[in-house]
Amino acid sequence: MTVWQALDVQAKVCAALGQVTIVNQDGHHFGRPYMTAYQLAIKLHRAHPEVAEALNVDLGGRGTGARNSLAQYLARELSSRIRRAGESFPVEGAFLSNDELVEMRYLTPAGEPLRSSLTGSGWDLSLFRLRVPGP
Repeated sequence: MTVWQALDVQAKVCAALGQVTIVNQDGHHFGRPYMTAYQLAIKLHRAHPEVAEALNVDLGGRGTGARNSLAQYLARELSSRIRRAGESFPVEGAFLSNDELVEMRYLTPAGEPLRSSLTGSGWDLSLFRLRVPGP
């Protein structure tokens, strides 16, 4: 059994995406906000540190020296599942271009800064949000 299955990571991801701050409570014509894989990893790690522990990974980020991270794991798993299930998957994805992007920084659950290792890398940044069910 995989960590994804054993720890019901999909439910944890959906719960984290469901807790995204929505500034305009009346809604926005763009729909729900997206989160980067780093934002999602941080939110998930804050609520469920056992996922990173089971995977034996850190959050990730520039300068950590780690080739694998929780952010990378979530992006890879979600992308793969979205590709296979399409619109029936409860999470949708998009990506942010790296054009003219110099740096993205986040705050870890410990309040420490974390710099994205993707900015300037030639890789686009994954974005995820809960899918709004259709009519």
